[in-house]
Amino acid sequence: MRSRKSVPSPARFGWLDAVRGIAALTVALHHLSAELFVGTGAAVREWFDPGIFGVMAFFLVSGYIVPASLERRGDVRAFWIGRLFRLYPLCVVVFIAAAVLVPQRFSAVDVSVHEHPLLASVANATMLQDLLGLRSGLPVMWTLTYEMVFYYLVTLLFMAGAQRRSGPVAVVVAGAALLLGPWAAAWSLRPEFTVRQLVAGTALVVVVGLLFLLTGRRVAQMTGAALLSGLGLVLMIVDGRSTPWESMLILATMFSGTVIYRAERGQISRSAAWAYCGFVIVAGTAAGLLYDDKQAQIRTWTASPIAWVSAFLAGWALFGVAMLLRHRRVSAALTWLGLVSFSVYLLHRPLIAAMSWLMERTGHPHSTAHQLIWVAAFLLALLLLSALTYHLVELPGQRLARRLLARRSGPPAESGPVVPQTPKEYEAAARRGRHRLDAKRPQPPAAAPSGSQEP
Repeated sequence: MRSRKSVPSPARFGWLDAVRGIAALTVALHHLSAELFVGTGAAVREWFDPGIFGVMAFFLVSGYIVPASLERRGDVRAFWIGRLFRLYPLCVVVFIAAAVLVPQRFSAVDVSVHEHPLLASVANATMLQDLLGLRSGLPVMWTLTYEMVFYYLVTLLFMAGAQRRSGPVAVVVAGAALLLGPWAAAWSLRPEFTVRQLVAGTALVVVVGLLFLLTGRRVAQMTGAALLSGLGLVLMIVDGRSTPWESMLILATMFSGTVIYRAERGQISRSAAWAYCGFVIVAGTAAGLLYDDKQAQIRTWTASPIAWVSAFLAGWALFGVAMLLRHRRVSAALTWLGLVSFSVYLLHRPLIAAMSWLMERTGHPHSTAHQLIWVAAFLLALLLLSALTYHLVELPGQRLARRLLARRSGPPAESGPVVPQTPKEYEAAARRGRHRLDAKRPQPPAAAPSGSQEP
């Protein structure tokens, strides 16, 4: 029988909120430095890329909590309904507001949205736009492309009963990044296909794949997961805007977060987790230093190999330190910042664009004191707007997803690892079955960990 101590309480996930909040705020300040403290920001980026630091920490959090969320539900359809209502409402609201409220010349949204609105809208709706030859409508949405590919792969592993193989997957993907880096950058689908063809084909596969995942039928769900995983991997390797080695390392980093979760839960040994994660860290460091040609630097949004590697390692360090301190009390401010971090992440670029527009009318601040005042005003506005969108957009979307799931009748969808793999799991499954028969016994509602809200 599984020990009661092995089940984490929601409070133990406060450290994930802290990581997410710090990461989101760092990315926001990093982008703000392109508007204020320009010289200082450029000097820092030569040695350290705060943007890469923030998103790598985000990816580790996603890897840690997203597979756990799927396995806790044990239901692919429920997982995907939760994901879709978690991501799309806020993305749509911020996307529309940024396009309408801020003049085009301040780049609140990418110029492709204004020049080709239908094409850009369809591409962004797939959330794979960064792999289709189009820039994201909201610049920061490029990370959601990799999140989606990760969700596809996690779903496929779950459906195949191989969800505990995240360690080997992380090693294989990181090894591919290291070995294929010099050659993969030359591969591309674009000479054979136009952007319109890629967008139309991708949209069709995504719609069909998601419909299969939402059927609740195991064969259809397996087919959908395989279709979407294949699509994501092919696009990521041969058509991404980022270099393939960086794309693969992002994926390896997310699976490393899952490895850490498995080790903490006792599902794999800690020595194996150290080996898997150590390999990813070494491979990431080596790839970042080896593949330093100018084209790679342009495509990875960083100033130098040292800046990329130092930020990559710092993202891991932040996650590691937070995990070591996970049993300590997390400040309420950091917990709150983590809760609204998705809003902070999506809103900060449109807010910077609006601030640039305002500074053109009022005069750009030159003194340090005036720039600090603008920074303080920016942070205040960003946090207030994030709190507003969290309560008016994010939470209603999550509540709607729960209402849709509550209306489902009959037993849970037949998905996931239906065959227990150990004697303890057989016993736990049997106990869960007996509990379902006792309908009169009151059951306390299961509180979702705060970390499960990771976008």
